[in-house]
Amino acid sequence: MNRPMTSMPSAATHARLEVDYVLGDSPGALLEGDDVLAVLGFGTAAPHDADPRYLRVPLQPYGAAPFEVWHANAPVSSGRDGDIAWSTDGQLLFGAIEINESEIGIEAAAQSAYAQLIDFVRRSGTPQLLRIWNYLDAITLGQGDGERYREFCVGRARGMGDFDASRLPAATAIGRCDDERVIQIYWLAAREAGTPVENPRQVSAYLYPRQYGRQSPSFARAMLPPPGGHMPLLLSGTASVVGHASQHEGELLAQIEETFVNFDALLGAARQRAPTLPAQFGAGTRLKVYVRDRDDLPLVAHALDQRFGERVPRLLLHAAICRRELSMEIDGVHG
Repeated sequence: MNRPMTSMPSAATHARLEVDYVLGDSPGALLEGDDVLAVLGFGTAAPHDADPRYLRVPLQPYGAAPFEVWHANAPVSSGRDGDIAWSTDGQLLFGAIEINESEIGIEAAAQSAYAQLIDFVRRSGTPQLLRIWNYLDAITLGQGDGERYREFCVGRARGMGDFDASRLPAATAIGRCDDERVIQIYWLAAREAGTPVENPRQVSAYLYPRQYGRQSPSFARAMLPPPGGHMPLLLSGTASVVGHASQHEGELLAQIEETFVNFDALLGAARQRAPTLPAQFGAGTRLKVYVRDRDDLPLVAHALDQRFGERVPRLLLHAAICRRELSMEIDGVHG
């Protein structure tokens, strides 16, 4: 069993993260770089690889299926600690965990995964969580407090233990569509803390009213990176929500427009703290677009082509959204 490095890096070293989408047949060549922190492969055609820096994500891509590659500072070391695969350059840490929930249920699985995640990160030299992705099957199955996403939120909060809601990381929670009762979580942590950002058009998720479940979702709308480094703004899953209410049910194109209005507001809030951040999405942006209905994928692709052309690299994925009335959600990085 290996453990991530805990020694203090040189004072001149700052966090670096660059994210790109790269076409390829396998992750092998991509993992050869000594600055590669993580490689993500998407869909059923994505190959398997035992390298701890590689994660196969069970969300089916639409069209081209590039790998997502994270570059940090060299050298990167990696290993496994129980259920957790990890890699680190001393400033940033990538981690991933998968828990089979078929016998224990989603709430207990989320609690177990997060308890392990929190313990591992606290023991590492990179104890500050910046960003978390959560993928779970049948995310909206069940009614009321018995809905699986709401049960996940309860388990997540219990696994996290005592936490300051105003310091929560950015996050995404999305439904996988493969009928596999395995919860998959991966994350980015850092030696130094980032700065959470909230959207002035939206109620902070951790302040949602009781109608959304026993436990409010535990995440910030975005995360500015630690100061002094070379990193993008980390964008949480963002959808057609104003205040705390979903908007434009059954109107796909209107939901897309509302989502980008939310991004404009979020970037405006982030730029109050980081004025050099570009005001609009462009070449330094990478977006993952999650679309609930398979038949909507070409419509979303066309709408994004019209909006961005080739200026903004993006990956479209078939995935369930955590509210039944929402047709799509987008997360990513921006810098």
